[in-house]
Amino acid sequence: MRQLVDLSVALNSQTPVYPGDPAIRVEPAGVFERNGYTDHLVSFGNHTGTHIDAPLHMVAGGKTLDEYSPERFVGHGRVVDVRNGFNLAALQHAGIQPGDLVLFYTGMSSRYHQSIYFEIYPVMSSELAQWLVKQKVKMVGVDACSVDNQKDLTIHKALLGGEVLIIENLTNLEQLLGKDFIVYALPIKLNIDGAPARVVAQIEEH
Repeated sequence: MRQLVDLSVALNSQTPVYPGDPAIRVEPAGVFERNGYTDHLVSFGNHTGTHIDAPLHMVAGGKTLDEYSPERFVGHGRVVDVRNGFNLAALQHAGIQPGDLVLFYTGMSSRYHQSIYFEIYPVMSSELAQWLVKQKVKMVGVDACSVDNQKDLTIHKALLGGEVLIIENLTNLEQLLGKDFIVYALPIKLNIDGAPARVVAQIEEH
């Protein structure tokens, strides 16, 4: 039996956005009673909700999302519990292999609708980011608003510059602790620097 866990937040007019980013707008474009169909106009920043960063987000001339094949967004997942802080030793003992999708459980998703979610959150060190690049993982994900909390955005640049894609604003990672799972993190196929994604984990039952 295989269990699917949704790791994505909902996108709607109440979805929190990173300070300074455009708010989400959802407006009727077709009303069933009047038009015979239901349709909507939706407007939001491409780094809203659960989304994936492509290299172009932080690397001049970097790749856009549509340049990657679907296989790039699917792979064996590893969840690392960093509620007590990021540390390299925990990563080194997590059994991470090339091609893995590494998800960091910070616990911040429980505060998603609180202002502190965008103000005080843990991030990895540059040393840890470089280690992940050297391990040739496919993607790194966090249940927080960003992998960076400094203006120079060092972590973004280290990961994306090393061809490691980034997933931000994940949720439900606690359900993956101690589990074997596959991650499907498929973004909208846009020719830009990032896009929302429906990220799902398939738990392998043995």
